[in-house]
Amino acid sequence: MSIIDKILKLLYSTSRQNLIYKIYEKHLTSQINQFPFPQHIGIILDGNRRWSKIMDIDKVKGHQMGADIAEDLLNWIYDLGIKITTVYVLSNENLHRETNELENIYSLLEDKLISLYNDSRIHDKQIRVKSIGEFNILPKRLQDILSKLETRTENYENMYLNIAIAYGGQKELIDAIRKIAISVKENKIEIDDIDEKIIEANLYTAHLPQAEPDLILRTSGEKRLSGFLLWQSAYSELIFVDIFWPEFRKIDLMRAIRTFQNRARRYGK
Repeated sequence: MSIIDKILKLLYSTSRQNLIYKIYEKHLTSQINQFPFPQHIGIILDGNRRWSKIMDIDKVKGHQMGADIAEDLLNWIYDLGIKITTVYVLSNENLHRETNELENIYSLLEDKLISLYNDSRIHDKQIRVKSIGEFNILPKRLQDILSKLETRTENYENMYLNIAIAYGGQKELIDAIRKIAISVKENKIEIDDIDEKIIEANLYTAHLPQAEPDLILRTSGEKRLSGFLLWQSAYSELIFVDIFWPEFRKIDLMRAIRTFQNRARRYGK
């Protein structure tokens, strides 16, 4: 087989795969559009490093691919009209990784956040972007671009994109308890006033119209939340998929929504 024949075969195969993908995506769209969508989706982006190891490529490439998929995710939630999305990008435990790997992650985040800041869709669709986590321990350049994003979008209320970075669910609860304790100390509230609403008003997600995710999705096959939205996830539907984050596609998100729609939510009743 000549080189030209091989190229034509490859192009034919790729074209055929794209056609099948589009047909399947259309089929999924017709299915999930019959039922209500989750209002708030939480996504744990996991598996960049393991994907790199399996593919026998550098971790830098794995993180780059993962960052590109995270950018694509904005297109998907935009197309599907998901009102609130919270993505778990970097846990506070992740900050103990090797300096070189962390610096690479920070650089990728900075590039993607700058791109997000200049993305017309954010403003056309009125998407409020906010970071949740230990903002003050991030490199200053990340603090700067996150602050600019938050300030520029703080009055948007149509959609919400939360970026959990340097985030830990236990630390979030500690911070909330401290704020409530200060309010008690300053006689702003009584101890007996403390209830679920008071706690929720002091969490990182207090700005959201619905802090509790209807659906939490984790990639890579791991079946745990790893501290993600510990309070807010009490009655979330959990879906774990075996693919690594760099392999994640729009149809995987749509299938997760379909699974969510087929579940009966009883809230303990």
